[in-house]
Amino acid sequence: MSLTDRFGRRIHYLRISVTDRCNYRCVYCMPEEGISLKSHDEILPYEAITRIAGVAARLGFDRVRLTGGEPLVRKSIGQLVAMLSGINGLEDISMTTNGSLLTSNRARELKAAGLKRINISLDTLDERKFSEITRGGELEDVLKGVAAARAAGLDPVKINMIVSEGTIPAEIDAMRRFCEMNGLFLQTIKQFSLYNRKDELKYPHVFDRPHPCDECNKLRLTADGYLKPCLFSNKEISVDLEDIEGSIRCAVESKPQEGTCCENRLMCQIGG
Repeated sequence: MSLTDRFGRRIHYLRISVTDRCNYRCVYCMPEEGISLKSHDEILPYEAITRIAGVAARLGFDRVRLTGGEPLVRKSIGQLVAMLSGINGLEDISMTTNGSLLTSNRARELKAAGLKRINISLDTLDERKFSEITRGGELEDVLKGVAAARAAGLDPVKINMIVSEGTIPAEIDAMRRFCEMNGLFLQTIKQFSLYNRKDELKYPHVFDRPHPCDECNKLRLTADGYLKPCLFSNKEISVDLEDIEGSIRCAVESKPQEGTCCENRLMCQIGG
């Protein structure tokens, strides 16, 4: 069984935001002062996330990616990975992280729990600029996280590089060389605004991300229990834990042909 939306796209990929918290304040993701955080009671517990993912798997979803905020700030995240890895039909469990909290022990724990691969956000190899982008982050912490992921056997390790107007070609070249030398896979992502997807659609696709709308295959589950059919839309479906299948089907049915704008959440509250 698999679900197809109104425009013939097979929807089989669930991105799960496990928290709205992050230890960075990246300039393109979060205001410098941070955001109003959800209380503990408003965030989905691991058991509820696993139930939702289990129903999604029965409906044909075979890929899950854990995001945040920063997923590694949530306690016992390896426990969630282990719970998800026990779901029949989920063939790929991955994570996107800024890498700064990915110690060798945590990387091995995640691998043992069933994490297949990992994406690490890294926009520059210039220490000063990295600190400016993240508002205080240390480049060395992320580089250690990259090394820990490789040593743990998480494969492939992908580097997500946001390319903005301030990115110079030499930075991209340096990142490409760094990835080639270290067995990493580079993904360049054009910096985009949630508020004007139509302009993004006109941009020549010389970057790896974002994908054009006609290739979309995903739903997003927010940390507070809403399904977003489209990143560039205000539309949300509150997950009814008494009718998870109905909630998922409604979200798939609600996917627009093309995204336009999202004004009700910041990127850090969605998970990208």
